[in-house]
Amino acid sequence: MKQHKKIVLLVINCLQGGGAERVVLTLGQGFYELGYEVHVLRFKPLVEYELSPDLHYHVLKFKPYKLIPGSERRDKLFARSVDKYVSQNIGQPDMILSNLDRADSILSNSKLPNITYIIHNTVSLLYKFNKNQDAEQLKRKMVEIYSKHPCVCVSEGAEKDFIKSFGNITPTAAIHNPIDRDNIQKQANAFVPEYQNYIIHVGSFKDAKRHDVLVKAYAKTDQSMPLLLLGQGKHKNEIENLVTALKLENKVVFLGFHENPFPYIKHAQFKVLTSDWEGFALVIAEALVLGTPVISTNCPSGPSELLPESNLMPMGDIEAIAEKMRQAMSNPQQFHAPFDESLLPVKIAEKYLEFSQRLDVIK
Repeated sequence: MKQHKKIVLLVINCLQGGGAERVVLTLGQGFYELGYEVHVLRFKPLVEYELSPDLHYHVLKFKPYKLIPGSERRDKLFARSVDKYVSQNIGQPDMILSNLDRADSILSNSKLPNITYIIHNTVSLLYKFNKNQDAEQLKRKMVEIYSKHPCVCVSEGAEKDFIKSFGNITPTAAIHNPIDRDNIQKQANAFVPEYQNYIIHVGSFKDAKRHDVLVKAYAKTDQSMPLLLLGQGKHKNEIENLVTALKLENKVVFLGFHENPFPYIKHAQFKVLTSDWEGFALVIAEALVLGTPVISTNCPSGPSELLPESNLMPMGDIEAIAEKMRQAMSNPQQFHAPFDESLLPVKIAEKYLEFSQRLDVIK
C-alpha cells in the first residue's frame, strides 16, 4: 500500500511585503526538502514574492466575511470555512503553523488538530503593553488566543518576553527563522546596483525600525558613504522631510520596496539596523549569508543572538550610533561576522519536528 506523504500547512493573511511572509515560504521549502507535502493558505490574494513550484498555494478570501458584525463572531464563522476548506482540499495536516495575528485569531477558533502558532515578534513591544491604556484587556484577549495551542517564538528573547507577558499559558520553544542561503546567494547575483561604496538599511518605515534615529546619527558622520534606505511604509514621508531638514537629500537614497533586496545588501560596505525591537532580525542573518558586515542596536530580540557584542549599539543613542557608523565607514570589515549554518531551512524544519515530538510525549 502506498504511504501518504506527511502534510504541513502554513497559514498567513497574505504574501505581501514583510519578513514573516518570506519566512513562511522559506520554512515551507525546508519541510519540502525533508519530504513533506507543503501547503500555504492565505486569506488575501496579494503576492509580492516569487512562489516556488515545490509548494502548494491556496487562497480563501476573508474579505466577504468583513460584512459580518463583531470581530469574534466573524473569526468563528471564517474558522469554520477554513476547517472545511482544509479538510476538503488539503486533507489532515500533520502540522499546521499559524503566522501573525489575523491567522492566529482565526485558528484559535479552529477545530483542526496539530496547530502551532509562530510568534514573529517581541509581543510586549509590538503591542506597547507598557504604554497602552487598554493593555490588560488586550493581554486577556491574547491569552485567550495563545493558550489554545503551543507557540514557537523566533528568538530566545521573544520567548522570554512572551512568557513574561502572558505567563506559562502554553508549551513554548525558541526556534530561529530559517535562512535560505543558496537562494539568497543566487538572488544576490541578479544584478549589480548602480550605487557604490554605500551603507544599506533594509526595513519597512514603521515604528520599530527607528529610521529617525538612523538619519539623525548619519547626519553626525562625514557622510563619506551614501545611505540607501530600502523599504516602504507609513513613516516614509516624515523621514523624507527629516532628510530635507538635515540637508541630506544628496546623501540619502530612498529605494522603495524591492522583491529582491539581496544585490543591494551584497554590494554594500556594511548594513545598519537601528531598531527598538525585532522578533528575530531576519535582515541581519541574510546579510551574514552574503558576507556583508552588520552593525545593529542591541534591541530585543535577535541581534545579540546573531552578532558579536562589538557589533552592537545602544538603542536610541544617536551619538553612540553615529560613532559606530564612523568606525564602520573607516573599516567595515572589522564588523564582519560568520553565518550560522544551523539556520538553514532543513535544520530549522527539523527543530519544528523535534518540538512537535516533544508535545506528543507530553500529551
